[in-house]
Amino acid sequence: MKALSSLPILLSAACALVAAGCVGSAPRFTSRESPSPTSREPVGYREVGVASYYGDEFDGKKTSNGETYDMHGMTAAHRTLPFNAKVRVTHRVTGRSVIVRINDRGPFKDDRIIDLSYAAARQIGLIGPGTGEVVLEVIEPGDP
Repeated sequence: MKALSSLPILLSAACALVAAGCVGSAPRFTSRESPSPTSREPVGYREVGVASYYGDEFDGKKTSNGETYDMHGMTAAHRTLPFNAKVRVTHRVTGRSVIVRINDRGPFKDDRIIDLSYAAARQIGLIGPGTGEVVLEVIEPGDP
C-alpha cells in the first residue's frame, strides 16, 4: 500500500527527467536560424577574418530578416551586426572590395566571420578558393 502512495511522486520525477533530457537534445541552430544580434557597431568598426559565401542551395529561401535570399544580390550574413548595416568587405589577397548589406545570420562555422552572397564573393575573387581572409568595415550602422 505504501508503494502505491509514492507512485505519483515517482511518475512526476520520471516525467521531469524525460522533459529535461529533451531540452538538451535539440540542436543549437538550424542552418539559417537567427541568434540575437549583440552589437550595434559604429561606423568604422573593423573586423579581420575568413569569409565564405553561399550560393544556389539557398537561393530563393528566406533569410533571417524575412527577405528572400537572392544569390545575385549584394548581401551577407553576419552573426551580430544589425540587419541593414552596410559593410565594405575587402579580400586581402586580391585587394578587391564590395559593399554588402547584412540581411542574414551566420556563418555557422567558428573560423569564419561573414558569409557573402554569390555575387559579392564573385566580385572580390572568392569563388575559386571558396574562402579567404577579408577585412570588413561598417560604413552604415543598420537598424537599431
